[in-house]
Amino acid sequence: MTRSIAFGKATNGFILISRVSALNNRRALTATITQNSSLQKQPTYTGLLVAIIVIACWAVSITLLMRWPVNFANPWLYVFVLLQTHLYTGLFITAHDAMHGSIAPKRWINRAIGFISTFLYASFWYPKLYTKHHEHHNYVHTDKDPDYHHGSFLSWYVRFIRNYLSIWQIVVMAVIFNVLKIWISQANLLLFWVLPSLLSTLQLFYFGTYLPHRGEHDNRHQSRSLRRNHVLAFLSCYFFGYHYEHHDLPWLPWWKLWQAPEPPKR
Repeated sequence: MTRSIAFGKATNGFILISRVSALNNRRALTATITQNSSLQKQPTYTGLLVAIIVIACWAVSITLLMRWPVNFANPWLYVFVLLQTHLYTGLFITAHDAMHGSIAPKRWINRAIGFISTFLYASFWYPKLYTKHHEHHNYVHTDKDPDYHHGSFLSWYVRFIRNYLSIWQIVVMAVIFNVLKIWISQANLLLFWVLPSLLSTLQLFYFGTYLPHRGEHDNRHQSRSLRRNHVLAFLSCYFFGYHYEHHDLPWLPWWKLWQAPEPPKR
C-alpha cells in the first residue's frame, strides 16, 4: 500500500512537471513567434520614410554648413565635421538597405534610393556596389569576398577602398568640386563635403568590416558582433556593429537590427 501511494505521488509530480514544462514551451514559442512577426522579410514603406529622413537630414546639414563661417578656433567646427561624417555614414547605410530590398516593397523604389544615396555619398555607381556587396554575403571571409583581406588594418582598408573606387568616380567628384567652388568657399567644401565622406569610409570600414570579420570565427556567418549597447551601436555605425545579426537576417533594415536575436553564445 505504501509503495502504491508513493508511486501515485511520483506519477502526479511527473505529470505536474510535464504540464509546467509544456506551458513554458508554449510561452517561449509564443514569444518567439511574436518577436519574429516584427522581423519579417517583407519590407514596409516605413523603411522609405526612414530613408527620406536620413537623406533630408544630410541635405539640410550640408546646405547650412556650406554657408557657415569657418573658424578653426570655434569648437563647433569639429562637432559639425563629426555630425556630417555620421550623416554621410547614414547615406551609405541607407544604400546598403536598398541593396537588400529593405527600403520598400517595390524593387524600383529600392533601386532609386540606392542610386540617390550612393551618388550623394561619393558618386558611387550603385550597380557595382550592389554586385560586390552580394558577393560579400555569398562568399564571406573567403578569397572571393571583396570586403575581406588577410593583412594589416591599413592594407585591408586600402584594398577595401580600391575595390569600390573608380577613375570615373574621381573625375565626376573633381568636376562637381570645381563647379561648386564658383559659389561656395573651398574651405567649406573641404571641411564639410570632402573630409566627412573620407572619415565616413573609415567609420564604415572599421565598425562594419574590420571588427566584425577580422581573425577566425566559429560560426556559419564568419562574423562577430559588438557587445550590446544600442546607443553606442547607433552612434558608431547605425547598429551595423551587430554584424552577425545582419548576416543572419540580411533583409532586416538598420533601424530594426537592435531587435534581432543575439548571436549564439560559444
